[in-house]
Amino acid sequence: MTTAVRDSDTLTRDALAVLQPTFAGTTAPPDWLPRQLENGMTGVGLFGRNIVSPEQVAGLTARLREAKPDVLVAIDEEGGDVTRLEVHGGSSFPGNHALGSADDTALTRAVAAEVGRRLAACGINLNWAPSADVNSDPGNPVIGVRSFGDDPRLVARHTVAYVEGLQSAGVAACVKHFPGHGDTTVDSHHAMPRIDLDPGTLHTRELAPFKAAIAAGTRCVMSAHILVPALDPDRPATLSPAVLTGLLRAPEAEGGLGFEGLIFTDAIEMQAVAGPHGLDQGCVLAVAAGADALCIGGTPSDEAEVLRLRDALVTAVHRGELSEERLHDAATRVRRLARWTAEADAAAPAGEPDGDIGLTAARRALRVHPGAGTFTPLTAPPYVASFPPVANMAVGDKTPWGVGPELAELLPGTVTGSHTREAAERAGTEGLVAELLAAAGERRVVAVVRDVHRHPWMAAALDGLLAARPDTVVVEMGVPHAPPSGALHIATHGAARVCGRAAAEVIAGRVPR
Repeated sequence: MTTAVRDSDTLTRDALAVLQPTFAGTTAPPDWLPRQLENGMTGVGLFGRNIVSPEQVAGLTARLREAKPDVLVAIDEEGGDVTRLEVHGGSSFPGNHALGSADDTALTRAVAAEVGRRLAACGINLNWAPSADVNSDPGNPVIGVRSFGDDPRLVARHTVAYVEGLQSAGVAACVKHFPGHGDTTVDSHHAMPRIDLDPGTLHTRELAPFKAAIAAGTRCVMSAHILVPALDPDRPATLSPAVLTGLLRAPEAEGGLGFEGLIFTDAIEMQAVAGPHGLDQGCVLAVAAGADALCIGGTPSDEAEVLRLRDALVTAVHRGELSEERLHDAATRVRRLARWTAEADAAAPAGEPDGDIGLTAARRALRVHPGAGTFTPLTAPPYVASFPPVANMAVGDKTPWGVGPELAELLPGTVTGSHTREAAERAGTEGLVAELLAAAGERRVVAVVRDVHRHPWMAAALDGLLAARPDTVVVEMGVPHAPPSGALHIATHGAARVCGRAAAEVIAGRVPR
């Protein structure tokens, strides 16, 4: 290999091709972005900061395609708690846990197809979804309702259905977070999770949904920033040749999963990678390990950052830290996916919108547990006591959740109050409950919790409330791991807007027949 080849435009274009940055703005991409797309960059990612309306997003992506007709436009649209298209109002689709609760793969496929149709209408052709993680640890702080459940067979069949639904609309699926983020108690946005599993459990539980998704033809797999000593005792999956090349990419005959599509990294600036290695070196190590595309999603990129990361990859080739063949292979896979999305979009059937499928799925996901007596639906406006946990970074704190707005439509005059951990620490459990009861007055109380089993302050406050007002209705909008409680207990399996609507219908006795 000669210096002339390494210094060629091909090398810099390959380095740009593997970068998938994000940007700020809603009306037009910054000037540098079309310029770098013309120079070899292949795609960008959109987040809530880029979203105002479907029409606005369609206009934004059309501007990107003026620079590069087959540009990859990716988004993190899981539905449910993690929504970007509906970040300001809450999702029209329940998330994975709700779909797993309904356990109807045809329904999951239909929901995913409608998600895909809406993304395609906005000019988005790659979805960083679905989560194929088996939520085997109910205390997981970052997966939870983003998983279809804790049964690997259930997770596998719904992962397949979701992949098929998305890709039927011409949108590439990206199953995540390989080799499985479900058995963690640490959020990799902040630190390095470690999963101590024996190889047998890893293959039968964590890897089962990924094997099924690969067999079903998923176009992409996203790596996790997690340490799995059974696979690699030193490096997290995103930076591990043993995980990405030796397990995910290797042929089945050699003990691998035989995946031939695109390997994405999770957001490379997360602390589990960028903390110990820095962003530049993290990018180099990920591509050298076998990753093809680098998601740079936490904060908007600028041209200086993109060029710095490009140069870091080129320099790594010069120094022998990254082979030119590996970089070119990665870039080739990204370009191949871009061609697939263009062809799939042209071949996808037009399809009629199914605006009700999300609410239908949310209704079917509900699990309703009556208390000791007979529950009579509410006819007067209640007081909704919301107990909000601190949102993880994947979910964010911009998206509204709960049942208050939905109950207010059915029972005008409904009042909602937020009762936080900070208030519990300030006033103590008794003080928090007293404040809540004073705010409620004579109204019936609807208590809305989210993963109450993970938050001792929330559980204590709920117990105190139920002791004082046993006629309280309890709505659990997270993983329903705690025993049902209250005069009526509703598990929605997620906090999407449609999940709140479905719960409100039960509380107010307005369930469609």
